[in-house]
Amino acid sequence: MAAHERVIASCADLANSGDGIRFVLEQDGDAVQAFAVRYRGGVYAYLNSCPHRGSELDWLPGVFFDSDAATLVCSLHGARFEPDTGRCVEGPCRGGRLVKLAVRERAGDGAVVIDGRGTVPAGE
Repeated sequence: MAAHERVIASCADLANSGDGIRFVLEQDGDAVQAFAVRYRGGVYAYLNSCPHRGSELDWLPGVFFDSDAATLVCSLHGARFEPDTGRCVEGPCRGGRLVKLAVRERAGDGAVVIDGRGTVPAGE
């Protein structure tokens, strides 16, 4: 395991368009909420903070997808986000983005790991 990696879940814990995994990251000395979901076979992770008002997205712990399992939804104002890019496609923050985190699945042990060094540059 790389020095900055941290296991946040087992690959088996994330079902396609199912409940996500919540976890905490340290960022600039503060604990911040984050989450990971699986969508179309890929795993994606974001800070759990809507760009509109900073509210957490999940309306119940780990419930991030809308009823059609097509978008991530903010619990406060109903903004909708593309699960694979974090781009807001509907709601008060349209055109904004969730803060994407560097996450990957390790084939060897079936772990989902987060790169503890921070976020992915915008647009990646």
